Amino acid sequence: MTETELRAEIVRIGRLMHQFEFVDGASGNLSARVAPGRILATPSGLAKGFLQPDQLLVLDLDGNVVPPTPPGLQPTSELLMHLEAYRQRPDVNGVIHAHPITSVALSVAGVALTDCTIPEAVVILGPIPTTPYATPSSVENQHAISQLVKTHDAIILAYHGTLTVGPTLWDAYLKLETLEHTAKIVALARMLGGAVPLPPEQVSKLLDMRRQWGFARATDADEFCRYCDTPHPPGRHLSEEALVQAIAAEVKSAIGNLKS
Repeated sequence: MTETELRAEIVRIGRLMHQFEFVDGASGNLSARVAPGRILATPSGLAKGFLQPDQLLVLDLDGNVVPPTPPGLQPTSELLMHLEAYRQRPDVNGVIHAHPITSVALSVAGVALTDCTIPEAVVILGPIPTTPYATPSSVENQHAISQLVKTHDAIILAYHGTLTVGPTLWDAYLKLETLEHTAKIVALARMLGGAVPLPPEQVSKLLDMRRQWGFARATDADEFCRYCDTPHPPGRHLSEEALVQAIAAEVKSAIGNLKS
């Protein structure tokens, strides 16, 4: 995608975010890799539903604006969070920070979205973590997502918003839709008496699909076991103690072979 096409894509997705109330006022921000070591990002203070292509800024991965700069515009105040996502995930080419109502409301109510309730969310997003509260636009907020974004494409920022990432900006946007759709269903289910998670055997089938479709992460076995009671795949998990013992045994065996 050329820079001109990517500018148009950011504007289009910003309008969708405004249309579906994923942002309000001048909140939210979008960015995308436009070239090696360069990203295209929305400026601070402008409503995402009314952006123009020439208002977007090109920045390097240290956060410096690359000239020419549109007059009077500054980078998004959440730039640190975007840059952290790109640093931690070389596979990510699009980042979206939004304020979807239901996802944020659940975090305010202390309701997590880690349970396995919606098949599409299990396959596409996996367990959806919620960060501890961090001041928006701060280094604290950057640190809050630093480890999680390594293995999650959708994160809820407590009392604040969401972060979704993907191999393209469009993919990051679709994950935002899936995240908020899941949050709405869970919130409604709780009002109707409770959100009943899928049984572990059904989650295991969805995990097979998640692997086949390329969404699986290295942390899946631990997370799905912890949140959804699914068993670890045979031969794919060792505790830290067992792993140390296994490595020690292999080293001992190798030394024995060298001596013989």
